[in-house]
Amino acid sequence: MSVVKINVLTVPEEMRAELERRFADRAGLVESADGFEHFELLRPVDGTDRYLVYTRWVSEEAFQRWTEGQAFQRGHAESMKDARAAEGHGHGHGRGPASTGSEVWSFDVIESAGPKS
Repeated sequence: MSVVKINVLTVPEEMRAELERRFADRAGLVESADGFEHFELLRPVDGTDRYLVYTRWVSEEAFQRWTEGQAFQRGHAESMKDARAAEGHGHGHGRGPASTGSEVWSFDVIESAGPKS
């Protein structure tokens, strides 16, 4: 049974383009992970400031292996490096985290459907 992880990122309006650029720059990193099934970055359109980063995995173990692996660490290294460099300087494009908050939601997929052939 697949599992879904949704990272909920609170992103100020002035940092939205930066967040999207960072995800575009890391495109391809997660797709080669063992047990990876699907990824989507969802932009808010209804007045909220929260982006959803949707990933689906074959198992909880596959997701955990990904978060402990080198590709995950590389993908998040830029934000961490920029956050240290930007301490005390606030948010700026390319500096510090693009989001002001984050939480992870976890789900088991119990039913799924796709287009009929």
